[in-house]
Amino acid sequence: MNKKILVIDDEPELVKALKIRLETKGYEVITAFNGEEGMKKVQEEKSHLIILDVQMPAMDGYRFVRELKKRLDPIPPIIVLTAKDKLQDLFELEGVTDYIIKPFEHQELLDRVSKLLGQD
Repeated sequence: MNKKILVIDDEPELVKALKIRLETKGYEVITAFNGEEGMKKVQEEKSHLIILDVQMPAMDGYRFVRELKKRLDPIPPIIVLTAKDKLQDLFELEGVTDYIIKPFEHQELLDRVSKLLGQD
């Protein structure tokens, strides 16, 4: 069974690139372009991992994680994509598993996904 990854980001080009790269590694990829859409996808599909942008319209990454923790227990691992730095402590408090600073190397993200899904 393929591991299912939910990618939530408001940049369509980035979502498309991540989808292609993750699918070439054998993952099933579901996409959403804001937190509200992502929350609907979480409820419709069981994701093994979530890749989430922080700054998005409709529902930002912080609110998404807070809502997710209310609705799912346990929550799947979450990798946050952010243009900001020095936010590690806040993300750890929020329940986020890992984060990566934009712009990033796709291989670095793929390595982290593989590690979190126990496929390294």
